[in-house]
Amino acid sequence: MRASLATSIGVACTAALVLPLTPSGANAAPQVPQATQNTGTPAVPGSTHSLPLSAVGSNRSLGTAAEQGVTRRDVSPFSLLGVVWDDADAELRGTVQVRTRATGSHLWSDWQDLETHNQEHGADLGTRERDSGHTRGSTAPLWVGGSDGVELRVRAAEEDGSGLAHTPLPHGLRLELIDPGEDPQDDGEPVPGTAISPEGGGDWPAPEDAPPTLPRAGTPPVLPDSARSNAAPRPRIVSRKGWGADERLREKQLGYSRTVKVAFVHHSATGNNYSCKQAPSVLRGIYRYHVKSSGWRDIGYNFAIDKCGNIYEGRAGGVARPVRGAHTLGFNANSVGIAVLGTYGGTNPRAAATTAVAKLSAWKLGLHGINARGKVTLTSGGSGKYGKGRKVRLNAISGHRDGFSTDCPGNRLYGKLSAVRTSAGGYQRR
Repeated sequence: MRASLATSIGVACTAALVLPLTPSGANAAPQVPQATQNTGTPAVPGSTHSLPLSAVGSNRSLGTAAEQGVTRRDVSPFSLLGVVWDDADAELRGTVQVRTRATGSHLWSDWQDLETHNQEHGADLGTRERDSGHTRGSTAPLWVGGSDGVELRVRAAEEDGSGLAHTPLPHGLRLELIDPGEDPQDDGEPVPGTAISPEGGGDWPAPEDAPPTLPRAGTPPVLPDSARSNAAPRPRIVSRKGWGADERLREKQLGYSRTVKVAFVHHSATGNNYSCKQAPSVLRGIYRYHVKSSGWRDIGYNFAIDKCGNIYEGRAGGVARPVRGAHTLGFNANSVGIAVLGTYGGTNPRAAATTAVAKLSAWKLGLHGINARGKVTLTSGGSGKYGKGRKVRLNAISGHRDGFSTDCPGNRLYGKLSAVRTSAGGYQRR
């Protein structure tokens, strides 16, 4: 996830923050809230609490805060967190560290780092989603599990190694504490790993970017005769309903590309401290963070895969359709974004997860006649690594770093992609 270019920026959030976390009264100061809550509507499960950061140090030469944070405190229960700021084009140069207390205990975690560069996961510049006016800068979210205490510190990077001059921190820094809500009630939906997502868009409005030849809901793309013999079987996919996505959170507009040429593989950088039973909660937390904190129209990834190999439908619009996501800056058009939940810089992904990546990629690319072992050409929308309009030759199954200067999907997962391509080709009988 971490970008290696100094031009990396964060992408993120709408600012509809209401309902104080603590009761208001005659002595309250609502113009400087200590915490706010943004829940969409009372019926939407889960919540987001925002805590403004305050200065805890100063830089004498710049006269600006070189360190900001949130002092150790009790908070309402949450499981996922991240940091956002006002300007989506501003880069946070420095470190972000947090420690949390497990719910109902006195046990505090060690300091954990948040990925500060999240811009490479986002809508392309010049699109309606990116230019909506609602996006904010953001770190990657971090899954910490059930917690009711938090402490945060953000330290600006030194400019010259003297310890005096620091890069200014972005304005409007806030800590977002996400409660993903309870798992959906069992209403006959199969257990994770067996639910099959409906292919259509339900009763939602017509997509704003749908090409004239977009197939009707429920109708898979028509393959050329040469590709039908190489079509891979569709894997099991947990639907949005299956993992508890509340459709009232996201925008109702749906965006599409004309085809899918590349599968970009990511890691979510949310950490590996989750059980596969918790994966739906992790997804609901990311979904809420992307929409309510980061200001995106929906979760950014088209699909997610947990470490046990369960595949989940991501962005709404139909799993068999070419839904345009917000996952690989500059290359969201004509691609699909697949995130393996976890952080894989120094941890190997499980075989079940990489097998699921191969099966999903083989099926999704096969719908459009793409050889999972082959190479294709995409035109960059501007990524920091490739200028806008540049034609780039990519593997049909690529890592995020192939399209953007970033560490994503982590060295250990990236190192598995050659084997993933071989396996995916096998599923396509190539």
